[in-house]
Amino acid sequence: LTEVYSSSPALGRYFRSAQVISFSNESSSVIYQLVFSVPPSREGFMENTMNPDFIRNILRQNIYDED
Repeated sequence: LTEVYSSSPALGRYFRSAQVISFSNESSSVIYQLVFSVPPSREGFMENTMNPDFIRNILRQNIYDED
């Protein structure tokens, strides 16, 4: 995750760290925390760039690009 988000053209400059919070072998699921350093309020920044769907799509695109 660190490599994915730190190299992202859209989020790389804001990304600070990724940490696994919980991992389950049983269900193959991982809960993680991403930390971003957000600039002073700019109109639409939090609603667009830091939108959870946008952040998930950065990871999805990276996974698709690997295939």
